[in-house]
Amino acid sequence: MVWTWSGPGGLDQVCTRLWTRSGASLRSGPGLRWSGPGLELVLGLDQVLDGLDQMSNYKRATLEDEDGSDALPEPLPSPGVDPDLDQVEVGFRKAGPGLLGRRTRLEVLLGILLLLSVLALFICVLLLGLGLGPERRSVCLTQACVSVAAQIVEALDRTVDPCQDFYQFSCGGWIRRNPLPDGRSRWSTFNSIWEQNQALLKHLLENRTFPGNSSGGSEAEKKTQAYYLSCLNSAKIDELGATPLIQLINKVGGWNISGSWEKENFMEVLKVVSGPLRAQPFFSVSVSTDPKSSNSNVIQVDQSGLFLPSRDYYLNKTANEKTLAPAVDWLDLLTFTLSPLDLNDTEPVVLYAKEYLQQVSDLINKTHKSLLNNYMIWTLVQKSVTSLDQRFENAQDKLLESLYGTKKSCTPRWQTCIGYTDDTLGFALGALFVKATFDKHSKGIAEEMINEIRTAFKQGLDQLHWMDPETKQNAKEKADSIYDMIGFPEFILDPKELDDVYDGYDVSEDSFFQNMLNFYNFSSRVMADQLRKSPNKDQWSMTPPTVNAYYMPTKNGIVFPAGILQAPFYAHDHPKALNFGGIGVVMGHELTHAFDDQGREYDKEGNLRPWWQNGSVAAFAERSRCMELQYQNYSENGENVNGKQTLGENMADNGGLKAAYRAYRSWVQRHGEEKLLPAVNLTNDQLFFVGFAQVWCSVHTSESAHEGLVTDPHSPPRFRVVGTLANSPDFSRHFQCPLGSPMNPGERCEVW
Repeated sequence: MVWTWSGPGGLDQVCTRLWTRSGASLRSGPGLRWSGPGLELVLGLDQVLDGLDQMSNYKRATLEDEDGSDALPEPLPSPGVDPDLDQVEVGFRKAGPGLLGRRTRLEVLLGILLLLSVLALFICVLLLGLGLGPERRSVCLTQACVSVAAQIVEALDRTVDPCQDFYQFSCGGWIRRNPLPDGRSRWSTFNSIWEQNQALLKHLLENRTFPGNSSGGSEAEKKTQAYYLSCLNSAKIDELGATPLIQLINKVGGWNISGSWEKENFMEVLKVVSGPLRAQPFFSVSVSTDPKSSNSNVIQVDQSGLFLPSRDYYLNKTANEKTLAPAVDWLDLLTFTLSPLDLNDTEPVVLYAKEYLQQVSDLINKTHKSLLNNYMIWTLVQKSVTSLDQRFENAQDKLLESLYGTKKSCTPRWQTCIGYTDDTLGFALGALFVKATFDKHSKGIAEEMINEIRTAFKQGLDQLHWMDPETKQNAKEKADSIYDMIGFPEFILDPKELDDVYDGYDVSEDSFFQNMLNFYNFSSRVMADQLRKSPNKDQWSMTPPTVNAYYMPTKNGIVFPAGILQAPFYAHDHPKALNFGGIGVVMGHELTHAFDDQGREYDKEGNLRPWWQNGSVAAFAERSRCMELQYQNYSENGENVNGKQTLGENMADNGGLKAAYRAYRSWVQRHGEEKLLPAVNLTNDQLFFVGFAQVWCSVHTSESAHEGLVTDPHSPPRFRVVGTLANSPDFSRHFQCPLGSPMNPGERCEVW
């Protein structure tokens, strides 16, 4: 039996039996094609939709046509889909010569019966796609609806029972159509959107002239173009070869691999490599908001180097330490790094991952100085690879193949350069991106969605029986206080303010290597300048083109860059079910981070302090343990997910989905049900969950999967989908998953 998932009722099964008994098959695509013995019935998408709304006609529009809410576009055929499926063609095709020749009375009778059977099948197909109720007969025929419907259908794998494996059901088609690109360890919808953003930025940087502030333009935008072009100039980079690196190594103190080096100079080398050159081989030094006093900045020391992950995978606690690891002269190191600031031994420092730093200190004491020198200079070399000639990139390709299973990178040089430009001058680059592509209405719509999801989250708090009233009230106040930043910081559209941000950073088209060194020095000076200033609540850590989002516990803020406010996460002309299932769940995810295993320890002002009653803390821990064990039972390639390491992200996924779905249903109650998408055979509630799942469609190498399981605070994409939906009674209800099925296991873990 071929499963279809259009909701309750026996019609689907009746038509399925008809197909099966006649030896026919049904294939989905932009249209529907039924084939049986000797005959083929082709139902184009136009004809499947014909007869709706009093058989009203509609015109076929081009993809560029923005007129007419019911215009149907003429999409290009997708790979693997018969282009004829979109033609207006309903009828019989000859199976061979002589089909219409002389026939006996019996043959004529059989032909009539067969014709009646085909007509009955045609009616079934119409009813399967459109349903019988009035709400199912209302189908959205706009260009946007038809386009997104085709994308959804292509990504689905309807051979899979959604109650068995909803990830495969939602992403199986996408996975088949998206083999892992050469040189990539993983590929997802996030990567696809980022490549689109990169292509736009390439066009802007290579086809425009930026006059600079002398002609009323932005000097920062001019620097951005110069930086990008210096990176793109492979001929100049190859001409310089290794010379810039050798000169830098000699300036630092030498390398025992390439020549003489100063054996007794460990601290001097460490200071230069970690400070103005920002290589940070053993630990990182930064200036950021004080976790215990969100109105001031403080020096922060964290783990770094050795390919280790961020502090999220280690300790959740912070501590002020006057004496850190004894192998390092910390006052000397910090004074050099934060020059020209005057520091003394009373300067407060926030230390993360104390055990790690103590063990690194022991390692430094026990390790031969030649090995320490090798490692420190190697981190500097690795940081410089992309600014050096092709030999260095070839060597790095071998390292990446060992770590992530990737073959030689086929990434075009321009893409690499866009990435480095975003890392270096991301807000100037973001200004170009925003002015070229960001829909000014998106910001207001996103703001409205966040408020709807915030309201839904607070409604969910009222239904929690495990949280005491006082803690619950404090949680509501924290939710109300969450500060949201959407799209981009306003200063990037003011040329003077933008230029001030990058004032003091010198860029030339002649040397990409020197541009990178200049930026490391510039960023060190900016960091030192921050220490004696109050935190800027509007400061962004992600640039506008970034396809991501984040929560800031010390600011109690959530950030959604312009790069993620586009399909498949969000589009103003997509159904609300998809927008709430896409960007809505992302918004709910980031909001829930304010209440996850780490975020809950910060109050509404962003200060690290206890604000929960003890009973609620214990109840939270019990529910957290349930979720930890649930995800720990998932495995990939024989390796189990680390339930403790991924707890915060899993909690945010679950809470985000619940809040977004509640907000979506609230929207429907106020505005009424939306029209259905054509040909997808999904209710709008089902579409919400499919939209959520298809955001996480991805492929990866086995090495990359292993690295993710060891270091990533997020669960693998498959389990971000199935783990979250297995805890959702709303999902099970709308897909009618029987109790005890993999997607409706009966026992659910719920925190928020």
